[in-house]
Amino acid sequence: MVRNPSANRDQFRPDDHPNDAFLLTTVVGSYPKPKWLNRADELVDDPDSKFDEADLEEAHDDACRLITHEHERAGLDTVVDGEMRRNEMVEFFAERIDGYEFNGPVKVWGHNYFDKPSVVEEVEYDEPWLVDEFEFTSSVAERPVKVPITGPYTLGFWAFNEAYPSTEELVYDLADLVNEEVEKLVEAGARYIQIDEPALATTPEDHAIVGEALERIVSGIDEDVRIGLHVCYGDYSRIYPEINDYPIDEFDIELSNGDYEQIPVLEEPELEPDLALGVVDAHTAEVESVEEIKRNIRQGLRVVPPEKLTISPDCGLKLLPRDIAYGKTENMVTAVREVEAEIDSGEIDVDNPLADD
Repeated sequence: MVRNPSANRDQFRPDDHPNDAFLLTTVVGSYPKPKWLNRADELVDDPDSKFDEADLEEAHDDACRLITHEHERAGLDTVVDGEMRRNEMVEFFAERIDGYEFNGPVKVWGHNYFDKPSVVEEVEYDEPWLVDEFEFTSSVAERPVKVPITGPYTLGFWAFNEAYPSTEELVYDLADLVNEEVEKLVEAGARYIQIDEPALATTPEDHAIVGEALERIVSGIDEDVRIGLHVCYGDYSRIYPEINDYPIDEFDIELSNGDYEQIPVLEEPELEPDLALGVVDAHTAEVESVEEIKRNIRQGLRVVPPEKLTISPDCGLKLLPRDIAYGKTENMVTAVREVEAEIDSGEIDVDNPLADD
């Protein structure tokens, strides 16, 4: 059953918000790293370098501060540190969860390799994974901070399972660990958590496993904490309307790069969680115009009213040049504020949002 998104959305509305309508703006998570940070990551492993772990921590702090402020300068309502401290979305967490080990990269496609971990014993929660990261970002941010976490389904199915009778059982144990981490984050002040499940887009027949995992993740978490689910591009008709049974506040999907051909999938039956709609393409190194993004936002209004619409990029922006990522984000926020004003004035009919488009 969907949680209660109306109970936690308004806390992210800035006090100086210029319009009556409010479309929450955010980003999915990853963002291009400054080139000097990549060099710092290399130097700390260089035996001939005097650059040590303390220097690397300072570099990570500087990068997190830089990107958080960049997000705020773009005008986002909620910000992320761009995942400056993270390497790869599975590897980062597997390094922090007891029970995983690494045995070298495996070839996944073409000439691309992935340092795929193995689960060699029962997974356990030891130290918090993200609390220090969240506390630092919150200390330098003026806007609320969202915390992306790779979900248990992806952590389980994108690893070699050498310890559990089934990967489904591994997923449920991982979900319990994610619940512990979310509890720690909430204690630290986090109020916006995003669970990333890209693996669901490739194996939608397992939607029930993801649903049970989410139930475990949100167990005991108050309704004032916003729980989002991000699923990368795939055939959403294979997991909808089952999404309406998930205990989430927000369903975040990637539709811009598919030119919104799948929007009708979400029109019937009615989408129960809020919709977080991708309106700029994370895979193209061209900045969409404000007018183009406004047309994309109207697509979301076909599915939900303004008070249930969140606007974000399609996916993480880390593979783009940084100036392109910033341009997309800035234009996205500008487009949102203009759409809000047009809703207020009646120029956009929310019952027929594509009229005159």
